[in-house]
Amino acid sequence: MRTPPIPRTTLAVALLALLVLTVTAALLVPAPARAPEEPAACQGRAPAHWSTDPATTKAFAHYGDDDSRTDDWTGGDGTHSVRLPDGRTLWLFSDTFLDVVHPPPNPQGAPTRWRTTGTGGTPFLRHNSLVVMTPEGRPERTLTGRTPAAPGPFFPDPPGGGWRWPVHATVEPRAPGAAEQVVRVLLWNRVPGTGPWVFGVPHGTEVATLSLPDLRLRSLTPVADQGAVADPGRRVLYGTALVRAGDVDYVFGGDDPPGSPADSAYLARVPVGRLADRAAWRFWDGARWRPDAAGAVPVLRGGGRRGVGSAFTVVRDGRTWVLLTMDTAGGGTAGLRTITGYWACSPRGPWHGPVGRITPPRPTGPDPDHVVVYNPQAHPEFTDGAGLLLSYDVNWLGPPGAAADPVVNGDVELYRPRFLRVRLAPAGP
Repeated sequence: MRTPPIPRTTLAVALLALLVLTVTAALLVPAPARAPEEPAACQGRAPAHWSTDPATTKAFAHYGDDDSRTDDWTGGDGTHSVRLPDGRTLWLFSDTFLDVVHPPPNPQGAPTRWRTTGTGGTPFLRHNSLVVMTPEGRPERTLTGRTPAAPGPFFPDPPGGGWRWPVHATVEPRAPGAAEQVVRVLLWNRVPGTGPWVFGVPHGTEVATLSLPDLRLRSLTPVADQGAVADPGRRVLYGTALVRAGDVDYVFGGDDPPGSPADSAYLARVPVGRLADRAAWRFWDGARWRPDAAGAVPVLRGGGRRGVGSAFTVVRDGRTWVLLTMDTAGGGTAGLRTITGYWACSPRGPWHGPVGRITPPRPTGPDPDHVVVYNPQAHPEFTDGAGLLLSYDVNWLGPPGAAADPVVNGDVELYRPRFLRVRLAPAGP
């Protein structure tokens, strides 16, 4: 049977009602939120006021001095952290001493504590380790690889030479929407080098997956292999900073051009839950997000009075993105003594600065003129009324040709993180 036609007046009334409903619904639905990377009005911020944080500094010093185990942490650098779902904090260190601390006098006769292995030989130096801190803030356990009698790095050295340095870590679903959570750790893969590459030639970025709550290493996945880039100075390693905004992780990285006082900062973005999925990574090329890392361009370019150190940190303060780095472009000793900042209204920039100066205290040793500061890292999970918790590493870089091992091994304070509380304030014009 044929359906009878609808009268024109009835059709007009129905269309008018539908239009009214559509307009009403549009008025009730809020406008879509601005994407986190889109520029929005924000206020410039700069590191302005700071104080030492003796409690956290002493917590690691006490843990390092405890000789109840001879295969645990007595010093390290890198110093990244991630808060776990059960309230513990996982600390990630790059090169790590695993040994025994002895009371003074040290081998040089100075009144400082010094380190050796349990049998009195050369200290164990391994390429990485993890330290588990209780919810109350007490470091209690070192995680390494292999066996207690012959400890190795927690993240094993790649076959054929090289090593892995852990940088930023985060907790996320194993897959988008999954109930199971895991720890993702970004790793820098470096291979041995000489000359300007004495600290290793950049090779690529990997993501490690650790299960929870047992913190077992489950997988290692390359996400930004740079081995095909002929010039090592143009290779970008990602993970020195990671900031979550909504359902996206923004991952910052840097290059390492030899002979340049400052590096440039780069940016990638990954949906939350897919950090270990190489296909999900997108790299900023100055105009759009692209799937290949080769076309990435700096969001903060080194040059003149601008640039970042090889390790820097990024946090959000309201709508403002704040980057803290060693003042590598400052000239003189500023790059190994002074921390400065940049700010932006978007992770893509434009970044303004440098602004602000922090000159943190350095340990006094047998040769204090050559004690250096490096690798500032924010730990926003510990932010409180006293300000943002910021760590920095200390080491000894003597005159050319001088051996660092006797000095660093002879004073345990030279290779341990120290901590500050930093307050941000409006940046000047």
